[in-house]
Amino acid sequence: MIEVAAVFVSLAVVTVFMSAVLLVSAGAKSLRTPHITEQMTTLGVPQSMMTFLIGAQIAGAAGVIAGLWWGPVGIAAAIGLTLYFAGAAAFHLRVGDRQGALPAVVLTMASIALIALRAATL
Repeated sequence: MIEVAAVFVSLAVVTVFMSAVLLVSAGAKSLRTPHITEQMTTLGVPQSMMTFLIGAQIAGAAGVIAGLWWGPVGIAAAIGLTLYFAGAAAFHLRVGDRQGALPAVVLTMASIALIALRAATL
């Protein structure tokens, strides 16, 4: 029983971290700061996609938080976040931005950790 509790605490910590990162990122995108706008242009992301990306981040944060109570929702949200961040890493690498790809790769791995941790507590 202690092992499951420890895994759930780890899940909760990673969930809070990911949710905070996602909400900060969504907020920055919604402000359309010059840095974000410039980066998206460099990556080839059309401005028309910004609303979708913001929504995906907010939905991902809500999904992993809800997943603390209902495991399948958390796993589905974490799978979506894995795809989101893997796509972000691919977009950065496609334009040769290795430095920009690193955070996306780390967040891809954190999303995979969420899948594994939530599955371990079902």
